[in-house]
Amino acid sequence: MSESIVKCSSDNPADPRRCQAMNNHGQCNNLAVENGTVCLCHGGNVQLKVQADKSKRNYRLTQFQARLERHTDSTHIKSLREEIGILRMLLEERLNKCQSTTDLMLQSASISDLVLKLDKVVTSCHKLEGSMGQLLDKQIILQFGSEVVGIIGDEISDETTLDRVSSKIMEAITKCTNSKESSESV
Repeated sequence: MSESIVKCSSDNPADPRRCQAMNNHGQCNNLAVENGTVCLCHGGNVQLKVQADKSKRNYRLTQFQARLERHTDSTHIKSLREEIGILRMLLEERLNKCQSTTDLMLQSASISDLVLKLDKVVTSCHKLEGSMGQLLDKQIILQFGSEVVGIIGDEISDETTLDRVSSKIMEAITKCTNSKESSESV
């Protein structure tokens, strides 16, 4: 934006846009910068910079406000699973960069920091999901499997087929709970 010094018209010396600074002959005869009180000769450039900085700050605040609203409106606001995924990706990338034991030693501080952060977020996620009633313990899952087998038993009269279905359901539950337990211990 190119600003230049503009004189007030001689037929309107009381122009409200007139520079408010004083010189040897009285009030300055130049027009003040836009939305300012003084002309470029008397510090209007500083006023323009302040206005530009304020405009940038307001723009950034608007951006941050929009991002904040997007996150607060999220249905996953109380979930830390995405953060866990990000930390695991960072840890994997850090480990993939290690080509030798020397690299591993050099990266050990950042790797251990990521592992500690990951542990803390996983623990927090587990507590949060437990407090929100989103976790099922092994006993409840086994009870659910038994009820499913009972429902199927009401519909299927062949004992052999029912035993096969029941076994497969219990195997699936065992597989899932063992998989879950091994992933939680990592």
